[in-house]
Amino acid sequence: QVLLVESGGGSVQAGGSLRLSCRAPKFTSDNCGMDWYRQAAGEQREWVSSINTNGGTSYADSVKGRFTVSKDKAKDTVYLQMNSLKPEDTAIYTCKTWAVGDWESWCDNWGQGTQVTVSS
Repeated sequence: QVLLVESGGGSVQAGGSLRLSCRAPKFTSDNCGMDWYRQAAGEQREWVSSINTNGGTSYADSVKGRFTVSKDKAKDTVYLQMNSLKPEDTAIYTCKTWAVGDWESWCDNWGQGTQVTVSS
C-alpha cells in the first residue's frame, strides 16, 4: 500500500476558494495518474477530476470551469484548486492514483480524505 498524503480541506463561504493537495511517493507520482473523488453525506462517491502522467486533465461537468487540477513534479504533489465554491460542493474529497497496464496494481491507492464544507 502506497501512502498518499492529503491536505487543504476546510470550511469556506459560498463563492470562496480552497486548494487541496495530495502528495505521493516519487515513484508513484512519476508513474501514476491521479483522480479526485468526493462523497457527500448520504450520497455515492463521485468522480471530480483527473490528471494523467502526461499532464492531461479532465473534469466532471459539475466542476468544469471552477476547479483546476495541476501537478508539481518537483514536489510529487497534485493540487485541486477549487474556486467559486457552492454549498453542493460540500463533501469529503479523496485522491486516488491509477494506471492502465503494467502499473495498474501498484497505482491503485487512495488518500485518507479531507473534508470540504461550503456554507451559504
